[in-house]
Amino acid sequence: MSKTDQTKISRIEEVVFDDALGERYLAYALSTITSRSLPDVRDGLKPVHRRLLFAMRQLRLDPESGFKKCARVVGDVIGKYHPHGDVAVYDALVRLAQDFAVRYPLVEGQGNFGNIDGDNAAAMRYTEARLTEYAIAILDGIDDDAVDFRQNYDGSEDEPVLLPSSVPNLLCNGAAGIAVGMATSIPPHNLDEICTALLHLLKFPNASIAKLVALVPGPDFPTGGILVEDRSIVEEAYASGRGSFRVRAKWRVEKLSHGQYEIIIYEIPYQVQKSRIVEKIADLLNAKKLSLVGDIRDESADDIRLILEPRNRSIKPEVLMEQVFRNTELEARISLNMNVLDLNMTPQVMNLRDVLRSFLEHREEVLVRRSKHRLAKIGHRLEVLEGLLIAYLNLDEVIRIIREKDEPKAIIMNTWDLSEVQAEAILNMRLRALRRLEEVAIKREHGSLTSEKTRLNKLLKNKKERVATISGQINEIRKKFGKKTNIGVRRTEIGRAPDEVNVPLDILVEREPITIICSQKGWIRSAKGHLAGTKDLKFKDGDRGRFVCHAQTVDKILIFATNGRFYTLSANKLPGGRGHGEPVRLMIDLPNDQDIVALFVHRPNEKVVVASSDGKGFVVSEDDVVAHTKNGKQVLNLGKGVEAQACAPVAGDTLAAVGENRKIVIFPLRDLPEMTRGRGVKLQSYKDGGLADVTTFILSDGLPWKTGIGVRTETDIEAYIGKRSQAGRIAMRGFPRNNRFGNYE
Repeated sequence: MSKTDQTKISRIEEVVFDDALGERYLAYALSTITSRSLPDVRDGLKPVHRRLLFAMRQLRLDPESGFKKCARVVGDVIGKYHPHGDVAVYDALVRLAQDFAVRYPLVEGQGNFGNIDGDNAAAMRYTEARLTEYAIAILDGIDDDAVDFRQNYDGSEDEPVLLPSSVPNLLCNGAAGIAVGMATSIPPHNLDEICTALLHLLKFPNASIAKLVALVPGPDFPTGGILVEDRSIVEEAYASGRGSFRVRAKWRVEKLSHGQYEIIIYEIPYQVQKSRIVEKIADLLNAKKLSLVGDIRDESADDIRLILEPRNRSIKPEVLMEQVFRNTELEARISLNMNVLDLNMTPQVMNLRDVLRSFLEHREEVLVRRSKHRLAKIGHRLEVLEGLLIAYLNLDEVIRIIREKDEPKAIIMNTWDLSEVQAEAILNMRLRALRRLEEVAIKREHGSLTSEKTRLNKLLKNKKERVATISGQINEIRKKFGKKTNIGVRRTEIGRAPDEVNVPLDILVEREPITIICSQKGWIRSAKGHLAGTKDLKFKDGDRGRFVCHAQTVDKILIFATNGRFYTLSANKLPGGRGHGEPVRLMIDLPNDQDIVALFVHRPNEKVVVASSDGKGFVVSEDDVVAHTKNGKQVLNLGKGVEAQACAPVAGDTLAAVGENRKIVIFPLRDLPEMTRGRGVKLQSYKDGGLADVTTFILSDGLPWKTGIGVRTETDIEAYIGKRSQAGRIAMRGFPRNNRFGNYE
């Protein structure tokens, strides 16, 4: 082994693998957070965008100049400042030029830069670009020492750490990105409203979030739409820096002949591709999940024009659109997560006031730095002018020294006590500058610069002067890009949370007959059509049928369990096909130690009798037992050791109760109270055991019960008629041995 190899081996240092991995991953995470994904709160840009703008400025691609190929721009960016892939850089450049993706475009493109359908831009060798006025406003002051510069990746160039940004770009254009363990999502806003909030915050530094939200009522998306979020939710989102906004497409009704109409959609939610909406609606139509829509057409050109045709003219447009909003991206949620890099390059979630305040602090820092830079320039110029004025007062002597002396510079400095800068300026004067008019102009310039120096010194010493100056700058930006300009007009309408449109389920779902089948072990499914017989139904090994009922796909299915709770299922959501279905416990939160008492189709405005094993019960409306969550709705309150035992539809004027002791008592149904929740009253008394079942019927028709071959009705029941809470008599001959009337079985 050579000495070189021995030296290399001796330099190897052993480290714990977990420590080395953690250290390297942390470095990667920090790099991703600060250099790729999160924007700076001050200029609202990520490094790639900042480098793009700076490189285009270096290429002199300002709005008054011509366009240059995007390939040239991308080449400069990746060659000088951003050593990453050209595709990523070009994609960032393209997005800055898309007026449907960026509220205030920073790049003006020439050529194919993509469209709202999601089509990609042309290759960078075909497209051209230059900066917009808005981008120039972001770069304004970069030559005046307004921001720090640093060396690029190879030390050959200098690049800005951030941009001066005279516009509040973070909120105006928004940002989105995913870092390691964190993300940011800031929707675009209206510049005029942001400027109004900034001016208010300058005047009232402790302004409340509520007041700022009143000035900035919500995002302003480049694609328009309607913000339909409740104001309290909007205020809460801006106060915490996290939340979401509900945005809907804009639409109108166009009347046709013979009472027909069609719906025109002319603005869609932000970052939703139009082609994807059309495809989604077409797929839903094919799947018969948009029962109110007859057809969709895309008649878009430069503007958006989607045509929705109703299935028939009797359908209300509001109901149709409610169904479309529920099922498509014509209603979208735009998230708000104001996770940004603060002044110390530390990621944190800021609220609206913190973001605005950070921008104002940045503008003050830029103002101070530019003022100091200007003062240094003025100081140098005043020094030169003072030397020139001395030369004009002693012009003949200066000319003599220059003509006769070998070292005129030193003599001039010693003679009039001038600095080297002043002496150089005198020696570099042109002959034409010896005119009298030049002397007058120098004196005028000297006076003007002296006045400006006084004003800048006052500005640096006086906070109120700085606030007034920043306020003036914001007003200038407001005039340039505010609501009185074409680009500054608010595009997203601030609406209100829509009223709940009651869309009948039989409209949303295709009405079809089905048979609901639930097994003894709780496996539920639906079969198409109303099955005439159930003998051919198959179940899992060891299982058998229990509940079978005919329904429609638009129906709700009610389940009454032994815990006294009612659960609700939508018939159209039950598993179909030839399988055994799914366990009902996966669809509702039914505890494992509880069982199903009854399963039946919900009948609006009808009533049922519920009863517990201790013989207590009451009448309840079916409308009051419909549950809206998987957890169900408690209706029958139960004592210790008591379970819900029976449930029967109210279909008559008389109630019959049978106990586990096979005794039956019959009494008027009016003796039973109607409640929405409770334990009820005593139906029947027992010496041993408890209640087995209840049923209701019309007294004059007789007492019915189900048998294996149909329904049997007993008319000789006078001996069983009594009063509520009596023990009753032993059941008549032929009554089922399981002590069940068979209401829902």
